[in-house]
Amino acid sequence: MPIEVNEQGWVLTTHRTAYAFGINQAGLLTHRYWGVRLPRLDDYPVAPSYAEKVSFYEPLTLTPEEYPPYGGARFVDPCLKVSFADGVRDVVLRFESFDVREGDVPELLIHLRDTFYPFRVTLHYRVHAAYDLVERLVTVQNDGDTPITLERIWSAQWHLPAHENYRLMHVTGRWYDEMYLRREPLVQGIKVLESRRLTTSHHHNPWFAVDDGSARESSGAVYFGLLAWSGNWKLSAEMTDFGSTRVNIGLNDWDFAWRLAPGDTFATPSSFAGYSDGGFGRASRSLHDFIRDTILPHRPVVHKVLYNSWEATEFAVDERSQIELARHAAKMGIELFVLDDGWFHGRNDDTAGLGDWWPDERKFPHGLGTLIAQVNALGMDFGLWVEPEMVNPNSDLYRTHPDWGIHFPTRARTTARNQLILNFGRTDVQEYIIAQLNRLLSENRIAFIKWDMNRNVSEPGWPDAPGDPRELWVRHVEGLYHVWSTLRERHPDVIWQSCSGGGGRADLAILRLADQVWVSDNTDAAARLAIQEGYSHIFPANTMEAWVTDVGRERLSLAFRFHVSMCGSLGVGGHLLHWTPEQRTEAAHWIALYKEIRHIIQFGDQYRLRSPQEHPFSAVQYVSKDRSEGVLFAFRTHMPPPAPVGPLYLRGLDPEAQYEIEGLDGIRSGLAWMHVGLQLVLKDFDSTVRRIWRR
Repeated sequence: MPIEVNEQGWVLTTHRTAYAFGINQAGLLTHRYWGVRLPRLDDYPVAPSYAEKVSFYEPLTLTPEEYPPYGGARFVDPCLKVSFADGVRDVVLRFESFDVREGDVPELLIHLRDTFYPFRVTLHYRVHAAYDLVERLVTVQNDGDTPITLERIWSAQWHLPAHENYRLMHVTGRWYDEMYLRREPLVQGIKVLESRRLTTSHHHNPWFAVDDGSARESSGAVYFGLLAWSGNWKLSAEMTDFGSTRVNIGLNDWDFAWRLAPGDTFATPSSFAGYSDGGFGRASRSLHDFIRDTILPHRPVVHKVLYNSWEATEFAVDERSQIELARHAAKMGIELFVLDDGWFHGRNDDTAGLGDWWPDERKFPHGLGTLIAQVNALGMDFGLWVEPEMVNPNSDLYRTHPDWGIHFPTRARTTARNQLILNFGRTDVQEYIIAQLNRLLSENRIAFIKWDMNRNVSEPGWPDAPGDPRELWVRHVEGLYHVWSTLRERHPDVIWQSCSGGGGRADLAILRLADQVWVSDNTDAAARLAIQEGYSHIFPANTMEAWVTDVGRERLSLAFRFHVSMCGSLGVGGHLLHWTPEQRTEAAHWIALYKEIRHIIQFGDQYRLRSPQEHPFSAVQYVSKDRSEGVLFAFRTHMPPPAPVGPLYLRGLDPEAQYEIEGLDGIRSGLAWMHVGLQLVLKDFDSTVRRIWRR
């Protein structure tokens, strides 16, 4: 059973792992174990209790509580902080009861109650057994007749076994330079990662992996987790002076408050976490399978090869220019043509038009229908770019509703890219955007939407907020989910993409709405190698849209640029009118090859053989789930001579089966390819793609 109960407490078991906690002798809900699955319930340790008292640290500080509140003599980073109406800011929780809900995803509910105030806390544990993942979230309820203010409410605290030399891995970066892996030791104190930008952000991602310093791609113990949230978040990794290590994750408490009125409830976003004894690679593949199988809206759909017109025409779009590009795209084998920014009312540059979501009358006097019909006649689907959360001051919408923008009434409104952010916490804003985009989708045959967000927040005010104005941080994101999910329900066949100036909004929550993520505005193929590697530690390849563009064409061959983009969901964004007939013919070759192998890339297992963030000679491999076929990509950037490169050792093959690799002589066992390896010779800024077949 995924959820087992005995006198020691609860054990959550997955395919390979187990997570255990119980009530200790002091009546506290206490963590017991997290790691490899053990044979018997009695194998798991009892909930620890501490009797020693010192004036500077009480047992509360030493106890690894599952969900410690701020209260009593605790001096660890708490998960929950509230203020009651009488000014008391201390929470004392005691176990009340538990429930087990059976189903496809079994759920354990632990009910806690404050010892004095009518305040209930329920911890939710959901077991995703096939993926070795545990999901946690928290709901709270005010059962009294006076309001309670939530000041911090995190989704989970994840405890790690005692160890002195843990290493934290996370991703960091900035716009145009996202998803760089960072590994750093955890030392006494608190390491904080966060976003305060109203989005997930380019700078950090709410994902972590912790090991003892010895884990590698294919070996070692790794604890990993993430938060499914698209707004402000916070991760707090704490190593205490008493040898305990824990990772907190949840909503950012910076500038946060939530007025919990009598009878109201509040739910946190979900945190998912797991344990891997097969290194970082197995951890990634657990997340990849989980996201593909359970999170993505369209699950197993094959993503089509797309062309996006932005880099060719930018704002200077009209029917003629787009059809000219579409004809070339169709001849190359493109399956989806996407019209980017510049198509809507008054949009000739980035100073005007956002908010007025209907076709520009001068550029498209007959609407989008004629263009879409011609694109469809060429055998391609049609897609469109939108940025619904934004408004230009120079727009009909803003002139009519200046109060709809996020702002402080006594402060100047900072524009970024000449735009402001609409307050999606407001129901009237939500209704307007739903109506505008619903009409657009209803009146036109649109198969794909690229949803962009090209700035971060400033002046986060809400003058007529229904509750505390600081609730904006959560209500805006919940409004975003409402708008997007409503449009998805009305137009279920549309494929959506999440874009925020590239990878500024990549998380599990947005992937419940969008099937793809635009990972970075940086389309330089050499730079994308590192960006795509970091992304792959969290997300599967089918969610990663990657374009072949003209960036870097003076030093990178078209083949190199295609090979990099073929490692995800392939797209093209170069100016096709500037490509020679020979280049368009070569592009057609790579597109045809991608169509033959994309089922392996998009739905197979990914193995990172050599890191582009650590070595100029890198490689990544994909293997089908039945291990009958695979594909190997290898890349070399700059290596000064002499440049000896050792063999590549394949992964994920059936050791007993025989395999042939394209371009290499002989058929060898999977075990041989994985342990003897193969040698590839590449020149600077060269690449290769090799198919793998089981014989």
